[in-house]
Amino acid sequence: MSNPDTTGTPARETVILVPGLLCDAAIWQHQIAALSADYDVRIPDLTGQDSIAAMAAHVLADAPPRFAIAGHSMGARVALEVWQQAPERVERLALLDTAVHPAGPDELPKRQAMLDISANHGMTALADAWLPPMVKDGLLDAELAVRAALYAMVERMSPAIHRAQITALLGRPDARPLLPLIGCPVLIGVGALDRWSPPAQHEEIAAAIPHARYVVFEGSGHMAPMEAAQAVSDALWQWMHEPEGQAA
Repeated sequence: MSNPDTTGTPARETVILVPGLLCDAAIWQHQIAALSADYDVRIPDLTGQDSIAAMAAHVLADAPPRFAIAGHSMGARVALEVWQQAPERVERLALLDTAVHPAGPDELPKRQAMLDISANHGMTALADAWLPPMVKDGLLDAELAVRAALYAMVERMSPAIHRAQITALLGRPDARPLLPLIGCPVLIGVGALDRWSPPAQHEEIAAAIPHARYVVFEGSGHMAPMEAAQAVSDALWQWMHEPEGQAA
């Protein structure tokens, strides 16, 4: 459904692409290029909130009445919360490299270790520690352009932004009860080599949603929009063309 345009020109459908932890529009660079000719593509800034609910409210405040929304990692949690806050406004939902469970007892010390690095040693040191397990083995040495883009993205953030986003993640809600209630077309996608949010948990998410299509991005780790850029763009293109309310 297109949003109304008072100028008389047919309005394009809006696609909101939500970045994940320590990410910005750069994570979606390929998808922005692939979709912008046909859609109004928007990238929200999630650097000023410290809860998933506040991030979702921020997205909704700047969104048109109806839109499609795709999220990556933390951004997928935000996209799901957007659906919970305003399901009547969400035409399509895509959740990539993510999870739906609340934080467990083992997560806090791991997150705190990363917070200590950013606070005490800076964002480049954080990138050195955080990025290698986020991507497929060897990528940071073999694909220097992707490495440079990932490092630059993390370095644009700050320890304060890092802490706020980790606070949001540690306080995240349990989204599992929402899954059977979602009636719009849903894409669940994951890198085949994602060690942080592995494919098995995405299979469970897809199985719980009535109109979900499950896609695995071969050769990709957690940063699939960059690592498997063409495959993610192709999946989002197909998702945008699926009839509303029809399971794939």
